[in-house]
Amino acid sequence: MNMEQLILSLPKAELHLHIEGTFEPELMFIIAKRNNIKLKYKSVEELKKAYKFNNLQDFLDIYYEGCNALLHEQDFYDLTYAYFTKAYEQNIVHAEIMFAPQTHTNRGVSFETVIAGIYRAQADANKNYNISSKLIISFLRHLDEEAAFEVFEQAKPFRGLIDAIGLDSSELNHPPAKFKHIFREARKNGFFITAHAGEEGPPEYIWEAINILKADRIDHGNRCLENEELVKYLADNQIPLTICPLSNLKLKVVDDLKKHPLKEMLDKGLFININSDDPAYFGGYLNKNYIELQKHLNLTESEIIILAKNSIKASMLTEDEKNFHLSNF
Repeated sequence: MNMEQLILSLPKAELHLHIEGTFEPELMFIIAKRNNIKLKYKSVEELKKAYKFNNLQDFLDIYYEGCNALLHEQDFYDLTYAYFTKAYEQNIVHAEIMFAPQTHTNRGVSFETVIAGIYRAQADANKNYNISSKLIISFLRHLDEEAAFEVFEQAKPFRGLIDAIGLDSSELNHPPAKFKHIFREARKNGFFITAHAGEEGPPEYIWEAINILKADRIDHGNRCLENEELVKYLADNQIPLTICPLSNLKLKVVDDLKKHPLKEMLDKGLFININSDDPAYFGGYLNKNYIELQKHLNLTESEIIILAKNSIKASMLTEDEKNFHLSNF
């Protein structure tokens, strides 16, 4: 079995996936036409040519433009179910999906519309593909904490459908501590906590996510390597880091996958796993992230298996559910 066959054959979980970031150009144009929305770009090809980002903000500008086409429950269903179809083809057995309600509610789309479409797709994916999933609300950190509290209130009637609270969007100048009160409230309400930190932001942001937000999991976390004390803490406490290689390449976090820190992170005992982040924009779904990283870092079969197992272990699944999937390795 070659490496690509091995990667495809392994059961995997995806833990860092923005559902709005799976919006393929073809589907975007179909939904925009259905909703009579005029996109900034005239064709799929023109839109794809715009996917040359110098940094996180360049990407976010196009990402939010695409979201304007999403208006109705069926739109969110179609978007989410399209992702699960790809997940099934990649042997993803469990997905933990982030969605950003503020991206939609700020445009006048109700919270209920968004979550109803996503949840219906989750249920159908479970029935048709046997893929389990969890849902993560991600607060937009470029907005203020008061706006996050408003979304949290809107989410309360749907508590049974939401599993975790996260933090994403523009990282620089928006430290995790800015949201300490809302995350304290989220913890009181029993939510799992995750936060983007240490992608563009400094190692201090990772410390804040851990010490102030009490994050159970860190999204990205690449820059932890700049602080030896932080690396030791993350390794000793086995705090999961969700690494997104093609995202890092596309957003210039690294300029070459051969220089990606994943191998060093593994060697230092960090509890890392591989994810696709916003695959429609970054050039590949989960398996491509594994394949490209394996090629460029010359990862061994045992390292690939460790990364796939880590994705299961770092999930929100119960211990019995984790053991079931791990028994298939």
